[in-house]
Amino acid sequence: MYTPIEPEAPVCDLHDPNEHSHEATAGSGLSRRQIVQLLGAAGIATTAVTATADPAVAATADSAVGVTEAQAAAYTPPEGLAEDSAAKRTALAWIEQNASRITDLNDEIWEHAELSLREWNSSLAQADFLRKAGFDIEFGTAGFPTAFTATYRRGKGGPVIGFSGEYDALPGLSQKAGAGEHDPREYVHDPFAPGYGPGHGCGHCALGTAAAAAAAAVAEAARRHRLDVTVKFFGSTAEEQLIGKTYAVSQGVYDGLDAFLDWHPSTGNATGWGTSNAMTAITFTFLGVAGHGGTPLGNKSALDAAVMMASMSEFLREESMGPSARLHWVINNGGDIPNVTPEIAQISYYVREGSVARVNSLLEKVIAVSEAAARASRTSVQHKITSACWNQLPSKAFAELMYDNMRQIGPPEFSAEAQRLAKELQKSLGLPESGLHDEISELTPPNPVFLGGGSTDVADISWQVPTVSMGAALAPIGTKMHTWSTASCAGSAPGHAAIRAAAKYLAATAVDLLVKPELLRGLKEEFDKRREGVEWRTALPEGYEPPMYEPPAWFLQRTGQSWPPENITWPPRRIVSKEKFSSLGPALQPQT
Repeated sequence: MYTPIEPEAPVCDLHDPNEHSHEATAGSGLSRRQIVQLLGAAGIATTAVTATADPAVAATADSAVGVTEAQAAAYTPPEGLAEDSAAKRTALAWIEQNASRITDLNDEIWEHAELSLREWNSSLAQADFLRKAGFDIEFGTAGFPTAFTATYRRGKGGPVIGFSGEYDALPGLSQKAGAGEHDPREYVHDPFAPGYGPGHGCGHCALGTAAAAAAAAVAEAARRHRLDVTVKFFGSTAEEQLIGKTYAVSQGVYDGLDAFLDWHPSTGNATGWGTSNAMTAITFTFLGVAGHGGTPLGNKSALDAAVMMASMSEFLREESMGPSARLHWVINNGGDIPNVTPEIAQISYYVREGSVARVNSLLEKVIAVSEAAARASRTSVQHKITSACWNQLPSKAFAELMYDNMRQIGPPEFSAEAQRLAKELQKSLGLPESGLHDEISELTPPNPVFLGGGSTDVADISWQVPTVSMGAALAPIGTKMHTWSTASCAGSAPGHAAIRAAAKYLAATAVDLLVKPELLRGLKEEFDKRREGVEWRTALPEGYEPPMYEPPAWFLQRTGQSWPPENITWPPRRIVSKEKFSSLGPALQPQT
């Protein structure tokens, strides 16, 4: 759910590890030098103090690998890292020869548009694609029914290369493929609360498909050219809620990898070695007492408590949140009908900051606000952390290798149809009709001052193994992920072109690590330098049980799983209000 940005139209999504890897800063268009001038000495000093005090922040800085500010200012990307090998030509040719199969997989997952933790058909489709490419499939990774690990082995003693796959859709973003105006494919009729069905407004149908194609292409190159390698593809559930990978990392699922490759649909074609915000997702449940809205005295409205919490938390912004902090919330359960006082209400927050330690500091204040709201409303409150992740550990050497491959392969080949759709969408959204980004953005050092942004569950993986992330243009310039317009592109011509390009970028970079072992050694050396003095521990709380839905029987049978997995309590504990009506004090005596 991150979108690496292009200079013309910076965007920000749920997570954006490369947001700060370009000269332009999201939402501002300022250069690195201008940012320094704008923030002044105090801003730079604050950043330096934070980096010194927080090892997780210091590890992400260029200084962690000996790069000075002067060297960063004079940076030029190295050339000649990507090699035109026979194995690479085989991998790229496989992607071209199987282009229709690859786009068919994307379109099938796009049609299913299944929500987080319930990607029954989508995960099966992706696993079947890899099984046909010679991979062994094991479902139930880390206990998640729709997560799977696909493995291909050739020879002995070769490197273990990992690819990241996702396939969950977002609620409310249904849209007809290739439609230039908002036209939901699934409209939910309700006279009191109309809405739209789910849709791939973040392009995860394309994300998982391109990564699976790259993994298959690398396996084919290894077979044809007798390269020793283990290729592992991780089909990950619930990325939209940052649940699948963070928990899987804590369970050791990603141990033993030598390199990990990640990509995400974007509005630009770019890679970089910027960082991301750490994040904790938390849900607060307020419990009150229901009653008739016409006789409200003595009722206890849980919704009142949620609204008070939302209002009070906004007051944290001025004095409790630094430039890199983000705080956003949604009331996901606020009652059903006005004449029944809501007995249960829930409000969920994403709390983001530059490191886990800084997230925890802000989180304590948010929890204090919830307690104040409960006390003021005379309700009770409980909270549950649903996910938590670190800031991303960058890899400069990996980004440079990826960039050299992107530059050699070139940008996605967008058809006239794709550009026409992009301009129609831009017109519909009131944006300049500039079409799709059709070049490779320059590789530049991260901005010296981290101003925050999105988060990614890939970040936890990046502290276990050298990791690279990149983006390929699937959505029009100036638009954003998590929109119906992205869903329109993901299932049509723009998405198909982005998938082919992304698969080639990933496969080519992975093959270079096989044919040029010195590159892999360089990645590991940088990784070890950055991790010096930092002890990674999961940000998830002790005793954490990931949320899950019970799969349909046919899915369990198809995947050879049983229910429930050993790592959760099933059925889950019920949340039932035991609150009492509020006292109004002694009854008033009649006046005589």
